Amino acid sequence: MNKLMKYLSDYKKESVLAPLFKLLEAFFELLVPLVMASIIDRGINAGGAGGADTAHIWRMGLCLLALAVVGLVSSITAQFFAAKAAVGFSAKLRQALFDHIQGLDFTNIDKAGTSTMITRMTSDVNQIQSGVNLVLRLFLRSPIIVFGAMIMAFTIDVKSALVFVVAIPLLAIVVFGIMIWTMPLYKKVQANLDKVLGITRENLTGVRVIRAFHQEEVEEGRFRGFTKALADSQIFVGKISAVMNPVTYVIVNGAIIFLIYIGAVQVNVGNLTQGEVVAIINYMSQILVELVKLANLIITVTKALACADRVAGVFEIRNQERTAATGISEGMGGAKAPDSAGRAQGAGAASLDVGGTPFLHFDHVSLTYAGAGAETLHDIDFTVNRGETIGVIGGTGSGKSSLVNLIPGFYPVTGGHLRLEGRDIGQIPEDELRGMVGMVPQKAVLFKGTIRSNLQWGKPDATEEEMWQAIDTAQAREVVEGKRGKLDAEIAQNGKNLSGGQRQRLTIARALVRSPRILILDDSASALDYATDAKLRTAIRGLEGGTTTFIVSQRASSIRHADKIVVLDDGEMAGIGTHDELLENCEVYREIYFSQYPEERLKAAGAGNGTSGNRSDREKGGQSHGSR
Repeated sequence: MNKLMKYLSDYKKESVLAPLFKLLEAFFELLVPLVMASIIDRGINAGGAGGADTAHIWRMGLCLLALAVVGLVSSITAQFFAAKAAVGFSAKLRQALFDHIQGLDFTNIDKAGTSTMITRMTSDVNQIQSGVNLVLRLFLRSPIIVFGAMIMAFTIDVKSALVFVVAIPLLAIVVFGIMIWTMPLYKKVQANLDKVLGITRENLTGVRVIRAFHQEEVEEGRFRGFTKALADSQIFVGKISAVMNPVTYVIVNGAIIFLIYIGAVQVNVGNLTQGEVVAIINYMSQILVELVKLANLIITVTKALACADRVAGVFEIRNQERTAATGISEGMGGAKAPDSAGRAQGAGAASLDVGGTPFLHFDHVSLTYAGAGAETLHDIDFTVNRGETIGVIGGTGSGKSSLVNLIPGFYPVTGGHLRLEGRDIGQIPEDELRGMVGMVPQKAVLFKGTIRSNLQWGKPDATEEEMWQAIDTAQAREVVEGKRGKLDAEIAQNGKNLSGGQRQRLTIARALVRSPRILILDDSASALDYATDAKLRTAIRGLEGGTTTFIVSQRASSIRHADKIVVLDDGEMAGIGTHDELLENCEVYREIYFSQYPEERLKAAGAGNGTSGNRSDREKGGQSHGSR
């Protein structure tokens, strides 16, 4: 909790005034039993049997009213300052937490989990806010009332006040003992809440898949299991916390019984007046009320401390320093002997720029995700010249998206080196690197707002001319012009008021607005028809400025005319080259291509039968170059 207190620094005045006004209220409250004693002893009993000092009773009654009014004003003022400080603190904490999460790399976000991040930004911060509010209001007031009441009782009668000396330590043992017991249990409750939120988010995101496979009952069962675990943990800790109130009532009421007995004896012998006995009992009742408040405060503070530890844990997550990876030793460049899969590991090493330094160089790159048992990418080695179009193709799970996610630094290279213009990606400042790359992910994501505001994510100061140029390149003009307001047309959250193809074209336009040096299309045209896809690829190839384009696609037609095509198979390069070269030399590419164009397989088979060469010899040669 101490690590989070810096977010309360802007509310020092409120943090001081709130408890001070509460102390003022407590001071006036401690005077009430003395006024009541005066009313009884000097007012009601003043005239002896059947008599009363009415004037004194009225004076003391007005005094009670004045104490009540001043106490109410003090309480309201304290509530105002406490609420202002608590809400301001939580707003700053939530903003700082959001900013920190936004700065985390994908590895850390994957490790922490999306549901955990959401829980800590919402439920946990709300619990901390409640804790700060109650602490400012009651943390000083309740102890002052408790010990103040005991001191006031001693001023009235020492013998009777000894009951307080026994009762208060017993109450402290109960309250703080339960607090120590329940604190780790509240952490467990919040962890179970993470799980419930996680499965809720998963089911809402995948609701169409669940219904398509008729798995509603299975998912309902899983949800019931998680919610039952959460309910059980909450009920268990709730039972422990519920013990606090009855135990404190038993102790305090037992103390009141003793006070009444001792007071009666003292009144009989003439050592105490009736008003003083009533005052001592009122002080014990005040202690009871304050200890109930303190018990509730302890429960809330316990929850807040548990949540504060969880939030502080997020702040402790730090990105790794952006330094060069050293997973594979230096000097591994150049052509190498074929590996066990029959692929030359130095494939692509000859495609250097005129100056000898390639624009982008995957130098025996490997990638292992945090917590993964095996490498996702292994020994990826090829080069890219400026302005080239690179196609990336492979089966599902072959590592296509993982490969292109390395370029903008979303994930760190865990082996080998990835160099951009001779500089290791890990050594390029993040802002500079991201400014060079335009990324269109697999899932088209649009934000609530307008078409204009979405395009300005790519370039905040983009002109309308630049926007329309990007829209034309992305083949989205008909989408924009078909909307009322055109660039100012409203976009629903996640682009729900657009079709899949429209969302994809607008996300491509958003990436193109910034005129990136490297454009990555990660299977971002899957919802487009073949004609629109072809127009899009033609327009991208015609971009000025020598944009280097990576096209990840399951369609062979989408990458057929690329300058180089990288074929991935189970995280390894199965081949690299042009379409014709790969058809000749790469078995994996042939399988993919012929599965999409079976008529081409028949033509190839006929051509093979009519030639003097042996097709099996060609296939063997191709496997030695590009198959596993």
